[in-house]
Formats: sequence, C-alpha cells, structure tokens
Amino acid sequence: MKSKILWKAKQSQKNISNLFRYEKFLFSKYEFKVTQKYSKLLKWSIDNPRKFWSSIWDFTEVKGFKSQKFEKSNIFFKNKFLKNSKLNFAENLLSKNDDSKAITFINENGIKKVRTWRELNRNVYKLINFFKLIKIKEKDRIAAYLPNLIETVESFIATSAIGSIWSSCSPDFGTNGVIERFSQINPKVLIICDRYFYNGKEINVIKRLPLILNKIKSIKHVIIINYPEKPLLKQNKIKNIKYINWNSIMKMNPTRLKFKKFDFEHELAILYSSGTTGKPKCICHRSGGVLLQHLKEHQLHSEIKENDNVFYFTTCGWMMWNWLVSVLASKASIVLFEGFPMHKRNDLLIKLANEEKITLFGVSAKYIDALNKSNILNKKKYKLKNLRTICSTGSPLSEDGFNFIYKKIKSNVHLASISGGTDIVSCFVLGNIYEPVIAGQIQNKGLGMDVDILNDHGKPIKNKKGELVCKNPFPTIPLKFWNDKNNIKFKQAYFKKFKNIWYHGDYAEIKNSGGFVIHGRSDTTLNPGGVRLGTSEIYSEVEKFKEIKESIVIGQSWDNDIRIVLFVIMNQNYQLNNELIRRIKIQIKTNASPRHVPSKILNVKDIPRTKNGKIVELAVKNIIEGNEVKNKEALANPQILNEFKNLSELKY
Repeated sequence: MKSKILWKAKQSQKNISNLFRYEKFLFSKYEFKVTQKYSKLLKWSIDNPRKFWSSIWDFTEVKGFKSQKFEKSNIFFKNKFLKNSKLNFAENLLSKNDDSKAITFINENGIKKVRTWRELNRNVYKLINFFKLIKIKEKDRIAAYLPNLIETVESFIATSAIGSIWSSCSPDFGTNGVIERFSQINPKVLIICDRYFYNGKEINVIKRLPLILNKIKSIKHVIIINYPEKPLLKQNKIKNIKYINWNSIMKMNPTRLKFKKFDFEHELAILYSSGTTGKPKCICHRSGGVLLQHLKEHQLHSEIKENDNVFYFTTCGWMMWNWLVSVLASKASIVLFEGFPMHKRNDLLIKLANEEKITLFGVSAKYIDALNKSNILNKKKYKLKNLRTICSTGSPLSEDGFNFIYKKIKSNVHLASISGGTDIVSCFVLGNIYEPVIAGQIQNKGLGMDVDILNDHGKPIKNKKGELVCKNPFPTIPLKFWNDKNNIKFKQAYFKKFKNIWYHGDYAEIKNSGGFVIHGRSDTTLNPGGVRLGTSEIYSEVEKFKEIKESIVIGQSWDNDIRIVLFVIMNQNYQLNNELIRRIKIQIKTNASPRHVPSKILNVKDIPRTKNGKIVELAVKNIIEGNEVKNKEALANPQILNEFKNLSELKY
C-alpha cells in the first residue's frame, strides 16, 4: 500500500528555514554541499560527530567557552562531548532582557499572567540572591512540587544559574509518589504551591506538606507560592523548618550577577523513571548536553525562531516541560497551560492557540484522539494564522490522528510528531521541513542520532517491528543515576539487551521512506495518554487491601491508546464487588495519581511468575493482545496464561 503524503513544505518555506540556513552555515565552515536533502545532512551529522556538535554550539550562538576536545571511549556512555567547555545554562535561557513577552500563563479558568523578559531576568536575580542568602551551594538539590506556573520556570532557571540541581514533580503526584522521589536525592529546599485546579476542582496541596517534611529530613527551607489570584492557604508548620513566602522574596532588590560558567558535564536536573520495578530511578542530566540537544531540536527540527510563541501541553513532572522551558534559549516566548485541557469546552487549547498566536502547538496523541472523538472542530472556526508546526508526543499518534489534524485543525501545517523520553530528556525521532509528512509516520531520525530498529538477534530490520536503539553516543546520555554505585542500574537500564548499543525500550519500525512508526513500549512501563507510569506505585496501594492476596497490572492497547488493567487474586472469604473496586480506585487516585487508576479491575485465580517467584507482566500483556509469549520455560506456572486468553471483559 502506497504511503499517503499529507503535507509538503513549499520551496519558499524551505528557503527561509533554519535548516537551510544551517546548511549554508556548514558550507561556510566545512564546505558541506548544500542540497536541501535531509538524508545527506543526517548522514554527515552521524559520520562527523565532532564537527556536528561543535557546529550546533556555533550556529545557535551558545554563550560560554567552547573547547573542541572530544574524549572517545569504547564504552558507549563514557564518550565526552566538547570536554572542558564552560557554560551557564541559565544565562543561555535568559537570552533577552527587554519589555517583550517571555512567558504567558493561562489556566483552565481563564486566569492569565504575562512575564516580560525584563521581569523574568529581575525575578531570577532575586531568587539567586535568596538562594545565596540561605547558603545554597553548587550541586545542592532544590525540589519543586508545583503546577505549571511562571514561578516554576523562574525557580528552575535560578537553580541552574548557581549550579544547584533541579528536580520537580507536578501536584497530580500523590504524597507517596513525591516522597518516594525526593527522598532519594536529599533536597535542602522545597518549593511548593498551596493548591491547584483540575477540571473545576480545587485541590489543596499545602496540607500534604507536614507528611512530606516528616519523611524528608534534609529539607530545611520551604518556599510557598500562592496560586495566581488566590489568597495563600493556611498551613501547619513544623519546627526547625524555615517557611518563606514567595512574595517576600519578590520584594527584595535584585542584584545583577555575573553568571559563573560551569563544566559542560555539570549536573542540571534530576528526572525520574516511572518506577516499574521498584523505586523510580533518579536520572541525572548534564547541562551542556541538554542545552545543545534542545537547541538542535527546537531550531533545526521544529523551526523555532526568535519571537515565536511556543506551547506544549505538559506538567513539570514530564520531560516535555524541560524541553519547553529551553525554548527561551532561542529567544522565543513560551506559553504555559495549567489544568484540564477540555475544561467546560473540548476545544479550549485550540482556542488558546488561536488567541495567543501560537507558532508551535505541542500536545499528546491522546489529546488529539480525544479532540477527534469530540467531533466539534472545523477549520473555519479558528484560523490559526500563526501556526506553522504541530508536535505530537507521548503515545504514538495513529494514522487517524494524522488525518484529523489536516482535515479539522489546519491543512497547511507541519505535523512534526516526535518520540524520545525522560531517559534522554530529548528525542530520537522528529520532524524536519525538508521531508513530506506521511500519515502515521514520524518523519526521520534526529540529526546526530544513529537510530535503528533491531530484531532480537541484534540485526537491523526494515518494515518489521523491533527494538528502537541508538548505535552512536550523543550528548544527552544521562550523566548517572543518583545513588547508583558502579553504574549497575544504569547499565542494566540501557545496555543489557545489545552490547554497547543504547536500548530504549520502544517497539517500533522503520519504513522504506525513512519514517518511523512507534508501536508502544516493549517493556512493562504503562503509557496511558502518553504519560509513562510505573506499576510499583499501583502495587503499593493495592497491597494495602486485606481482601486482596496478590495482583498484577498491565497496559492493554485499546482505542489508539493504552488502558490500565488490574488483575487481583482475592483472599479467602472475600469477593471482588463494585464497592471494593470503587475503594481500590479511590486509593490509587489519592496516593498515586488519577492517571494510575485502572480502567478495568478483574479477578483471576493465579498470576504467572518466574521460578524465583517474580511476576511476569509482559507475558500477560502479550497473551491479552494475541502476541507470542517468549521463554515460557522460564515460568513456574506457564499453564495459568490460558486464564488470560480471550477475556470477554477486555473486549469493550
């Protein structure tokens, strides 16, 4: 079947593109032949890593001191890019200092706040002064438990400015989820907002504070932000903790500081894995690599230009938040949305895109699917004159989703679906303006990224499903996992399957066109609505029920998305009834998050497990979806898999 082309850039669009400007830059510096063919540029970027990454620094005008030194190693993750280079991440994000718009905040109720570049600079300086006043040092951790506020962005920039390490969770994480993450990194400061709003409900967050502080003894200072246009909620204070109101910090006189330059490898932020097999892994990312990778993805793959207005629907608990904030380094403004994206009206975000003159509109595949099903959009309602690019990430965007965008949102738009992950805080496959958009396909691999699909024997395959890998080193390989002695967990996470090749855990294929189709996660990570979730956070709550002996949770492919299915073994004298199902869902919603709540809860007699007693989630998922279950001989009770076949409850 012939691939359906949905969009091609006009020659006039290509001629004014950042990608074309970059090609001409390479010609002037390296005598690279300008062709406007992405395949040629991609090959050069992979074949010449030293020149390529050095050229990204120069082309995007990174502020700092660049070294040409690359340290090559036979061990994949020990390769060093631009070694001994110096930069300050915050200085690069504070790329302007005038009265034009830097950040816009809008919530589900229509509350709107705007921060100019000059105000952003001033507020960051105030925070820097405060952090120094309370003796926060380089590499100290600052934790944020915050909605998607302007203050969240300012806190992140100020943290990176002084060389401290940022880590954030959004308030939809339950108390246990926050404690589980932040307790591993021992932060000295916690920044928290008193409340947030979601789908018309006001959720008190400040009341969770005493439990968090009792569990994380390293926190000595708490900065409290009141939600925009709301009075500060009262909180119960704990002895020996200093509480600071954000507004009092903002009353300080800012002292402009000279930004200290840190090593390219300096720690920037700690992000968290989903926590599938235990506590979430604390993934520590380096500032230089993140900055270069994001600048490349923004300017060369997403065509972001100075004074653009960039929007991504995200929370600060997701890596796309970090991706969005870095847009400031390209002298573009960012738009933050906080709340339920379909509050009171299904087209709320499309309306926002129209009114805020958004140039890049980023959402999850799940949101696009929900819009499609709502059947309310037509291209006449919103002109979206400024919109050039739509990005989709999270779960894979279906072919129907591709078609819907061009039929109902905008026909002349670059649909740059992207895919990467928290592990690399960036993307492996993205869009580019030279290539056509083909229904159901991400356009190509990212520049400098030797991405491939391998079968179980490690052989490259095309037009067949296999494992997504990257065969060459890149600058956003995590620096380390926090508290991971000898990199044991690190190596297990990314290099256990293929020798010295990055294994990402995505089930995908490369088409003849060079485009990619992501078929979902190949491991046991849950991915409803494009948000990676761990099973352990569900298990820990289910275990609290005396009625339940044991459980297993999987993600079932359903309706172009993933839905969570929980199977339980009941203890004697107990039955799974509607009341118990209701209580289980409330428990998970309260202590994990609403996203963790199973769509289906079913009773089973037993659960498949290995001979050493470990439950096998992937085997259940494969059986339910009609796929082959490999290594049955490793199971202690392989016959129990038959109980999960053709369940009528999972057909609706």
